[in-house]
Amino acid sequence: MVRRNWLRGFPPVFALCAATAIMAPAQTFTSLFSFDGTNGQWPIYSGSLVQGLNGELYGTTFEGGKYKCGTVFEVTRGGTLTTLHNFYNPDGCSPYTGLVLGTNGNFYGTANGGGANISGTVFEITAAGAFTTLYNFCMQTNCSDGANPAGPLMQAANGYFYGTTERGGANGDGTIFRMTPGGALTTLYSFCNLANCADGQGPVAGLVQGADGNLYGTTSGNYGQSPGTVFKMTPAGVLTTLYTFCSQTGCTDGEQPSGGLAAGPESTFYGTTYHGGAGFGTIFKITEGGTFTNLYTFCDPACSTGGTPQAAFVRATDGNFYGTAYEGGVGAYEGGTAGGTVFQLTPEGTLSDLYNFCSQASCSDGKNPAAGVIQDTDGSFYGTTYEGGTSNNGADGTVFRLSMGLAPFVKLLPSGGAVGATIDILGSNLTGATSVTFNGTAATFTVVSASLITATVPTGATTGTVKVVTPSRTLKSNTSFTVH
Repeated sequence: MVRRNWLRGFPPVFALCAATAIMAPAQTFTSLFSFDGTNGQWPIYSGSLVQGLNGELYGTTFEGGKYKCGTVFEVTRGGTLTTLHNFYNPDGCSPYTGLVLGTNGNFYGTANGGGANISGTVFEITAAGAFTTLYNFCMQTNCSDGANPAGPLMQAANGYFYGTTERGGANGDGTIFRMTPGGALTTLYSFCNLANCADGQGPVAGLVQGADGNLYGTTSGNYGQSPGTVFKMTPAGVLTTLYTFCSQTGCTDGEQPSGGLAAGPESTFYGTTYHGGAGFGTIFKITEGGTFTNLYTFCDPACSTGGTPQAAFVRATDGNFYGTAYEGGVGAYEGGTAGGTVFQLTPEGTLSDLYNFCSQASCSDGKNPAAGVIQDTDGSFYGTTYEGGTSNNGADGTVFRLSMGLAPFVKLLPSGGAVGATIDILGSNLTGATSVTFNGTAATFTVVSASLITATVPTGATTGTVKVVTPSRTLKSNTSFTVH
């Protein structure tokens, strides 16, 4: 079981399943890399991989490396891994989550422990591995600034980074903070600020920004004590609780959301709970106004699609959501425990099993995906498993690729800006591009590399899709660009 849940008091849960899953014809699964401890072990939690400006993938491991405190790594689409940083207690230890790509092209992340006060850090690292500790938590009396960050950072439209800490704050039950790219941190909210902790406690997930400009997230609560919440917060720190779990008889709506939220269509958000439902978690939808819908219950009636999901979804270019279940599925090699799944979810709530881990001998394909998947600009999905692989008897985890036959596209960094602003456009095989348009308006641009174009938001541009024409195809952005 992933250590984060040990810390919050989660009991071990194992979902054994026997149903047969049908794989989509265009689906191709590839194991890219197996960790062996020396180069890291146990890549865990939400969004463990992120695509850089150079087109390569970056992530973290929870432990292993030179000092047994985890690593930051780069891995190519072909599976070549390079360790960029070995954590050592003074600069942080045991990152629970992955990295976020900042608008300056560098990566930002958190370490759950270590640092000057042994309570975690925020750090910045370049694609070349230049590492800087930006903030040491528990700098203030009684850790009022927070302690032990467990969720990923996100960079909002205003340029600030926002994140959460699992502990610390005015009441010891976690915080939400804002940080400048240079490391100046402001504590915006301390949880358990209302009677009986009605506002929640112990956030272990990151935040997502809605179309209304507000930030949305979850608190995981504490198993057996508080069931967790969904909340909304203004960028200035005013918090509103939208939903409290275990509000339905028998907690059929779920409890202990640990994976955060993904933005959906029409101002909705999608998320998972680790417990509740039939005992192995649920999938839910919630609107900006707090209208809650329970979409799916894991292990009901069978566990073929997995259970106990721990990571956030990614919304792909086909409009569907893709996620992972930590346990369950049908991949129980030689009678072992099923090793989790990758699944697809439609916005209406139809779930399809895509891949079952531990389907290969000794779980060489990986076991227990604690992190979610990302969609690379090549159209494929990439992710990690907490355990499994070919090294050290399958104990250290893997990196994998799952192709569903989706077309390549481009990503925008940032996803909004004013006329005249310079925008990074990330993609694949961009060499020779002949046109860049912002919702139909032509822009001036420079092809920096096969994976990067810089473009200037043109006069007359309006909010909409960015298109890049290359010698082989026309690539569309996976999100709309908002002209400010």
